[in-house]
Amino acid sequence: MLIIDTHAHVFSPDESAYPPKLQPSRPPEGSGTMERLTDEVERHDVRAVTAVQVSGFYGFDNRYVRAVARQNPHWIAAICTLDPLDEAAPALLRKFAREGTMRGLRSVPAPGNRLDHPGVRALWRAAGDEGLPVNVLGRYGLEGQLANLLREFPSLPIVMDHSLGLQAGPERERTLETLERLCGHRHLYAKLSFIANGTAGCADRYPCEEMHDTVLRVVGLFGAERCAWGSHFPTERYARPLTYGQHLKIYRSGLDLSDRDRRLILGETARRIWFPEMDRRL
Repeated sequence: MLIIDTHAHVFSPDESAYPPKLQPSRPPEGSGTMERLTDEVERHDVRAVTAVQVSGFYGFDNRYVRAVARQNPHWIAAICTLDPLDEAAPALLRKFAREGTMRGLRSVPAPGNRLDHPGVRALWRAAGDEGLPVNVLGRYGLEGQLANLLREFPSLPIVMDHSLGLQAGPERERTLETLERLCGHRHLYAKLSFIANGTAGCADRYPCEEMHDTVLRVVGLFGAERCAWGSHFPTERYARPLTYGQHLKIYRSGLDLSDRDRRLILGETARRIWFPEMDRRL
């Protein structure tokens, strides 16, 4: 079965070459490196990975994720994050796309939690022109703004990171209700990387049975053809208390999914979005 991990964050061990731009929140030592990701990928038969810019650590400095993409072009799709207030950002995105180092944009709101913003819109327009899908980093409160952009860009693939921050706890039902209102936009995709998100995530530990129905509700809303698994690597930092292998095993065999839906969620949906050149028979 083709397996693609749609959400990994990688950290350089060389902070003199790639210094943090923001207040650093490091993963446990050694857990977020490319060496560790490569080991996990090989041990668990993962064919490809989208490496998402760690904007909470490197800010809008995408040099490290670009370097990772250059060094691993056959299995890494890099996703950059750019400043919506920077007028030069759309041109930079076009440059990244044309040099082949980036295969997607991670869109963040402008200050004041403004997703429906001219700077965001300019980046989405550049992404569409270059054939790049857009990941959206946001939460359920952005529903109206996101809906406006979805209507404005009807042919641009839009992927909700962590399904709009879905996690266990008091906000779960509100987030699910938001997803229900948005799922009619057929170019909108849900990233199933949230099963152990947040401090409340996976409180019952592996196999996180308390969140299984939540995952299945999202799959029911969007259909497996618009859902994709992501590990949220390094799990020691972002998906405690799961190991990488446990996170994958939940989707590989723990959830009550049909064989068709499992194939789509674990690889085929992601292949269509980020790796269209990949042989689907793998």
